Amino acid sequence: MLAYTSRSGDTDRTRTRANLSYMAATSDYLERITRAQVHMQELGIDLMLVTPSADLRYLIGYNAIPLERITALVISPHKTPFLVVPRLEISTASASPFGDLGWEVIGWAENDNPYDIIREVSGFSQGRVAVNNHMWAERVLKISENLPKAHIELAAPIIGAIRITKTPTELDFLREAAAAIDRVHAQVPNLLKVGRTEEEVGRDISELILAEGHVRVDFVIVASGPNGASPHHELSNRVISAGDPVVVDIGGTMPSGYCSDCTRTYSMGDPGVEFIERYEILQRAQERSTETVFNGAISHEIDAAGRNELAKGDLAQYFIHRTGHGIGLETHEEPYIGENNQTVIEDNMVFSIEPGFYIEGVHGARIEDIGICTPEGAESINKQTRDLVIIEI
Repeated sequence: MLAYTSRSGDTDRTRTRANLSYMAATSDYLERITRAQVHMQELGIDLMLVTPSADLRYLIGYNAIPLERITALVISPHKTPFLVVPRLEISTASASPFGDLGWEVIGWAENDNPYDIIREVSGFSQGRVAVNNHMWAERVLKISENLPKAHIELAAPIIGAIRITKTPTELDFLREAAAAIDRVHAQVPNLLKVGRTEEEVGRDISELILAEGHVRVDFVIVASGPNGASPHHELSNRVISAGDPVVVDIGGTMPSGYCSDCTRTYSMGDPGVEFIERYEILQRAQERSTETVFNGAISHEIDAAGRNELAKGDLAQYFIHRTGHGIGLETHEEPYIGENNQTVIEDNMVFSIEPGFYIEGVHGARIEDIGICTPEGAESINKQTRDLVIIEI
């Protein structure tokens, strides 16, 4: 085995923008690793491997780019973690917050087998190996090939149990993200005009997302008229017409690494009595679900509160997705708010509440806020009006 090792202080620790994007205190990363090791002990996991992902970024602050050459954080329950990286990535990895922890960064050369390094340095021979949920299949197969006595399973019960509740710093980052996307929604009525296409409006919204402080546009949905019946509609060349309801669902990533996500529904003039009545029912459904958020609530109870309200107006059959999803370093993460989901909601969990109705070939609508569970109930951190915004034409 030929390996190249770096420790804190061995390199010029100039921070790149990518690694500056989210830097918790060193003590926070130490706490996260310690909690992960405790969970590993409780679950009987012998080794955990975390490759470039939001999980890696969360645990050690290293925003590594996934490459064909493996990078992996290696954690054992009772040993000091270490980071295995391609040799050419040693400086970058050491300049990340991981370098401040003082643990080894082990570089592997082109003629090395990095899985041999993982096995030899960790001392692993057989047992249960947890891998992050978004690890490439290629990596999982290589682990299985090189650690033939490993029983491979997902690391979600370990890492997810830590990430699901947010720290005060994370909550502030999410509030900042929500405020930024609110500022974009505040300007959407100026962009929606009869005769413009969804693509044209979408391009302008993307520019606003960046102008209002995001570093990346994650998605832009502008779904006009019958396209509103498709929850994940792609921007099209459809021309926006008078009377169209328009569903606008947008989000991006902030310099902190934390995400925004908010949906509002607009109308190009009068959408008609039927749509307005349906939208009023949807508003009540979103309010009912929001009111059901408290420490100890069950996920499916929050979903049912809004779904039952929609049923009163014969709209439940058109609500075709779950009520919400967690948000943080990823737009979609735990907890998920849906039917049959038994997750117990706790303070400082953060998730969307976004009921909708989607009537194929006719129209659709959705209202989405990000909410924080607090001792007083839900704190909705998106502040733009939830009323139907009717744009004069």
